[in-house]
Amino acid sequence: MSQHTDDSEMSRFERRGQHVYGARDAVGAVALVALLLILFAGGSIRDAAAQIDQGIGQEIVEAVGGPTEWLAERLPLDEAQHELTAGLSPDAELAGGAFDEGAATATGAARVPPVTAAAFDPAAIGAPPPPKAELETLLVTGDSLATPLDTELARRLAPDGVEVVRDPHLGTAISGTAIADWGELSTAQVAREAPDAVVVFIGANEGFALPGPGGEQLECCGVDYAAAFANRVRQVMDTYRRDGEAKVYWLTVMTPRDPQSARVIKMVNAAIEVAAQPWRDQIRIVDTVPIFTPGDSYRDAIDVDGAETIVRESDGIHLNAEGSSIAADAVLDRIDADFTR
Repeated sequence: MSQHTDDSEMSRFERRGQHVYGARDAVGAVALVALLLILFAGGSIRDAAAQIDQGIGQEIVEAVGGPTEWLAERLPLDEAQHELTAGLSPDAELAGGAFDEGAATATGAARVPPVTAAAFDPAAIGAPPPPKAELETLLVTGDSLATPLDTELARRLAPDGVEVVRDPHLGTAISGTAIADWGELSTAQVAREAPDAVVVFIGANEGFALPGPGGEQLECCGVDYAAAFANRVRQVMDTYRRDGEAKVYWLTVMTPRDPQSARVIKMVNAAIEVAAQPWRDQIRIVDTVPIFTPGDSYRDAIDVDGAETIVRESDGIHLNAEGSSIAADAVLDRIDADFTR
């Protein structure tokens, strides 16, 4: 009769030539792991203490973490461990807190300006529009481009009892102050009229040199110049919006015939888009380029109700009466989305 062997006994490992680890071995292994952790990441013990609720447990961990952190800082092993395992976990400097409200930039100096609700036109994101207000006073201004648009808008809105203030300033430019300073002019217009809405059409005379951030003169039309010009446009837009009390309808400039002028106008239109970004719920960009010069390609005539119709003046810049009527249609479409009349 063969003797039955109980394989549940630990002695079976010895019979099969396998080593048996005892409690002393386990203690030794734990001690070795603890030593390696201290050598390679001693500072992490103190960091862990910050994650523990206050009490005796936290005090014990902090008491242990102080000496281990001191030892780890004096050995090169902690830095080596960080470099070897950097790809396995997020960098502590990049994870957490970067999107905290009011977080400073990496230099600790300037802060990223917040995006507010005013930067969104509700229609652009499918949100319900605010209730329409009643349009009582409309200011139409700009340079010579604003004529005869101002007359056309006044003629159409007069039957509705809307007061249209026509105030173009011929030969002026936002980039030039020899005839009028639009920073001062816009402030005076708003103080005098307090308009519910403002239509702006300007850009025929732009391209004057502008002062740069260091006081140097910037010539048109590189990106530094465009930034300086957009800042001036944004200042005027901010004045006309009256702290959100008014809507602004700013027309881009259709491409002119002259190639050099077209280069300036391209910069002007780009600056208008950038300048309006903080207040797109109050500033409406009425883009004339797709209407009169699609593809930025100059043309004297466009299709109007199936007939080729001349819409530009002979100078290759301004709209004639027919063109101004079409521009008025585009402006009134935007106004009617915001106001009753």
